Amino acid sequence: MTELPPKPKAREGRVSLRQYAKLFRQDILSAQPAKLYHAWMAEFRTPFFRSFLINQPELLKTVLKERPMDFPKSGRISEGLRPLLGESVFLTNGETWLRQRRIIDPAFEGGRLRDTYPAMWQASLAAQKRLAAQVGQEVEIEEIASHAAADVIFRTLFSIPIEDEIASEVFREFRAYQRSQPILNVAAFLPLPRWMPRFFRRDTKAAAKRIRGLIKQLTDKRMAEIQAGTAPDDLATKIMTTKDPETGETFTSEEMVDQVAIFFLAGHETSASALAWALYLMALYPDWQEKLAEEAQSLGLSGAFSEVSKLRLTRDVFRETLRLYPPVPMMVREATCPEQFRDRKVPVGAQIVLSPWHLHRHDRIWSDPDAFKPERWQGEEAKTCGRDAYLPFSAGPRVCTGAGFAMVEGVLLLAVLLRDLRVERVPGKDPIPEAHLTVRARDGIVLKLRKRTAEN
Repeated sequence: MTELPPKPKAREGRVSLRQYAKLFRQDILSAQPAKLYHAWMAEFRTPFFRSFLINQPELLKTVLKERPMDFPKSGRISEGLRPLLGESVFLTNGETWLRQRRIIDPAFEGGRLRDTYPAMWQASLAAQKRLAAQVGQEVEIEEIASHAAADVIFRTLFSIPIEDEIASEVFREFRAYQRSQPILNVAAFLPLPRWMPRFFRRDTKAAAKRIRGLIKQLTDKRMAEIQAGTAPDDLATKIMTTKDPETGETFTSEEMVDQVAIFFLAGHETSASALAWALYLMALYPDWQEKLAEEAQSLGLSGAFSEVSKLRLTRDVFRETLRLYPPVPMMVREATCPEQFRDRKVPVGAQIVLSPWHLHRHDRIWSDPDAFKPERWQGEEAKTCGRDAYLPFSAGPRVCTGAGFAMVEGVLLLAVLLRDLRVERVPGKDPIPEAHLTVRARDGIVLKLRKRTAEN
């Protein structure tokens, strides 16, 4: 039997709210009961609110696509991210969110992806060069993936490489921030008024403040370049000069800091998670790794944007990676009016939990849900399950605006890295998935690097 990719052990039995909060803070995934991989819906009660996890495709369609404004982002979970993200598009709702998307979306539409591709290509080559320098060694691949994804963001957003002084400092600070920041803050369980302190860890608040200060240096410099007419035509310039078509306003300096913070979080942290797991899966399934290397070598990969669409097998592997290890394992919405889901009454204020982690492995939806099967993306499952039960970037109006960007970036990096290099498992060091800001490995992902030759 083919070995299954690693999966955290589910919680056994009932636990108290206090125990659940402790488990949740340590790791969202193992805090959940195994029944969620089979249930269409599950209810969880606390003294302060009720939550409903939904896996049924029809209910997901209602919440995400048909009536998204009736189910805005929950403020409970977002409380923990506010020190860094402020009022970014990731956290806002209603008219504020609509205005932000009207300004941001044009930067990722149409030919803009083609325009950013040369920067992605250069970041991929730089990542390959850094990795090649470590051939023969055991490396922690999550750190390497984080470095590569951050390089892509800085090159496409601000036209600077990761080696830039400020870019490097942001990257270092964010590496410290990501482990100190739990997704669960006390405000997620207690109905605290806005004026009450949120009890963030001191190091978390300090890191968030430093990151925002560094981002402000970048945005202030870019604003000066825009005013002087010397700004490069990259994503930052596009977003900072786009006017809201309804009001004619652009983002203020503070608003732009919020947006850049989420671009870095979403575009770096999530992409790094997906790339690291994809590389591990290729070490776990060397036959697939050989297919991807052969595909990359046959295309030559000269840096032309049209080549990405020809990386069919690499794209299928990356899709399957996102299914097994969705970077954002859970999303939370809030009911703003009384509902009835299946046979349960859903009160106003109830938390609606959408779990890509459980949905993507649901045993009533997917065939062999825990197995790595990239070929499923060329079959019927791609048409049905891929449409109704696949949410690596959310869905509906709140779908990640950079979803297309992320798919091109992930496929390109995977192809370039495996074209000339081979990754191998290290005995006794297989990773255990757990969730912090994204789905990562408890002790990192350690792989052995080899140079690919004609013989191997």
